[in-house]
Amino acid sequence: MAAETAVEGAAHAPTASEYIVHHLGHLSTQHQEKIIDFSIINLDTVFWSVLMGVVGLTFMVVAAHRATSGVPGRFQAFIEMVVEMVNDQAKNIIHGDRTFIAPLALTVFVWVFLMNSLDFLPVDLFSGIFRLFDMEPHFRIVPTADLNGTLGMSIGVLALMLYYNVKIKGLGGFIHELFCAPFGAHPALWIPNLGLNIIEFVAKTVSLGMRLFGNMYAGELVFLLIALLGSTATWWGFGMQVIAGSVWAIFHILIVLLQAFIFMMLTLVYIGQAHEGH
Repeated sequence: MAAETAVEGAAHAPTASEYIVHHLGHLSTQHQEKIIDFSIINLDTVFWSVLMGVVGLTFMVVAAHRATSGVPGRFQAFIEMVVEMVNDQAKNIIHGDRTFIAPLALTVFVWVFLMNSLDFLPVDLFSGIFRLFDMEPHFRIVPTADLNGTLGMSIGVLALMLYYNVKIKGLGGFIHELFCAPFGAHPALWIPNLGLNIIEFVAKTVSLGMRLFGNMYAGELVFLLIALLGSTATWWGFGMQVIAGSVWAIFHILIVLLQAFIFMMLTLVYIGQAHEGH
């Protein structure tokens, strides 16, 4: 009887490709059949993005309330180090009022870092929890491994770029720059100038979102491939899973931190370019 159960379980066990496809699926408002369908919302991405935003906000509020003018503790010293690092970068890039931009950069850095850090949770954690309730939904944890999430953030940066272009240069100055830079103000060059500027804005937005997505998606895929080593049900498979998983997790710490820093820096750079003319 036990042998029959084992054989039946093995027969229903997913293949490597089925396992990866299942773990890369999203918990959405409906089954996604089209490549592009703006009526579909990835609920897991929204949930974890909002949750990490709340966690980051709570973290910074607690740090602000615990701040003292005396000798700082380890927690306060760490927060002050991060705040000073972000403020120095903003000061070097933004030549103007940084009342909103510096806190924005800090928020972006902390938020993206927390979302990236979700990649360290075990890949089968929530699958195992859902299985206890006889549920097998698609569910992804890392919001930055979803192109919808990263492009959403990059579109937010695009909105800020356009806002500061109009705020700093005025609506007329911004329109003049769109049609007259970088080749010149001759009427024959208006269309090429406008086309090049539109391409520049689109390229910045797409590359900003794609860079973060590509790195985090690749990291998530590597964790899934490492998890497959344990499916061999042998001592060496389990041992290789532990060793490879530990090595990749240590290396991934650098990727998680670096990608948050790069996203923050590019946000500052793009907003800083809006303060300057061609």
